[in-house]
Amino acid sequence: MQKILVVVTNNSRLGENGKKTGLWLRELTDFYHEVKDRYGVDIVSTAADRVPIDPRSLVAAVTHKQTRHYYMDDDFMVQLKKPLVPEQVDAENYAAIYFTGGHGTMMDFPDNTALQELTRDIYEQGGYVSAVCHGPSGLQNVRLSNGRLLLAGHVVTGFSDTEEKAAGMFKHIPFSLEQILKDRGGLYKKASVPMAACTVVSGRLVTGQNPASARGVALKLLDQLEATKQV
Repeated sequence: MQKILVVVTNNSRLGENGKKTGLWLRELTDFYHEVKDRYGVDIVSTAADRVPIDPRSLVAAVTHKQTRHYYMDDDFMVQLKKPLVPEQVDAENYAAIYFTGGHGTMMDFPDNTALQELTRDIYEQGGYVSAVCHGPSGLQNVRLSNGRLLLAGHVVTGFSDTEEKAAGMFKHIPFSLEQILKDRGGLYKKASVPMAACTVVSGRLVTGQNPASARGVALKLLDQLEATKQV
């Protein structure tokens, strides 16, 4: 069985006031639920420590049956207690990489050179790169072997400034993800209504705007992977 590498943050604090953050849980579980029966999944983080979960995202562990199922599943959650680190991962084993979100990603994804190298290698061997919400922060500094930025010329999406302001987070974030994606040469697209699902496919790059887009990223990624198999 081919595998997908899922990347999660290991950062639990944001901004000067140290606002609590971490992985946005449904951006992992919604994606995992769609791909698990067709692809193996490994979870990697920027450190081997237990993955912090954004407290606000834990509401879904109470209100959403599917999220609750995975949150209560010890076999699933152990992957967040002891995640892999990039040095333990070989890009050749993966058909795709997926960057989950949560504001914590803005702190530990952008400058992690090991994740950048994994992403480049998976992409250049013909694999797919995908991300949702704040996950694209892990793509902003990825350069291909020819020196070109991965995002340059691609239609991309990610958590918008409007959504940051609506969530009361704009004053806490270290940078505007929307602006960074544009600065890196991306053609930024967003839903007409904040927090509505928006998923974009651009070549072998699949991105989603917000938590509501995680399932769509999984489904579009599966479509692309299956189409590749048939070629």
